[in-house]
Amino acid sequence: MNYHQYFPIDVVNGPGTRATLFVSGCEHQCRGCYNQSTWDPRSGHVFDKTMEDRMIADLNDKRIVRRGLSLSGGDPLLPVNLSAILALVKRVKAECAGKDIWLWTGYVLDELSDEQRAVLAYIDVLVDGKFEQSLADPSLVFRGSSNQIIRLL
Repeated sequence: MNYHQYFPIDVVNGPGTRATLFVSGCEHQCRGCYNQSTWDPRSGHVFDKTMEDRMIADLNDKRIVRRGLSLSGGDPLLPVNLSAILALVKRVKAECAGKDIWLWTGYVLDELSDEQRAVLAYIDVLVDGKFEQSLADPSLVFRGSSNQIIRLL
């Protein structure tokens, strides 16, 4: 898996202070997407153990308390990203007590594969659905268009 950006301190992508990872790769390629640079799964940087270790350390940092981890992109549930995302969310739940995980995907809950659903067992909130430019609403919190659903898992 590759990633485009990692923000160790973020107050925009989910509630509270968080760590946020924007993964590479998205097959949805929604018209009006604000993050088109993440569409190519080969773009960005290789997500390796060093980056994973850094994220775990950041989430456990007592000097700047983070509420949790946000996973966006690109699309974390793109099939090529699944093994790395699953390993990451399992590790966060095992090593970062009390941290929540939010995940944004263009896929819809009812259409997820078994492999994609395996990730859901470790996350707290799923924001699903493609960004629809005709339904865009800047007043929405944590989603770009009104068709996207915030699901508490």
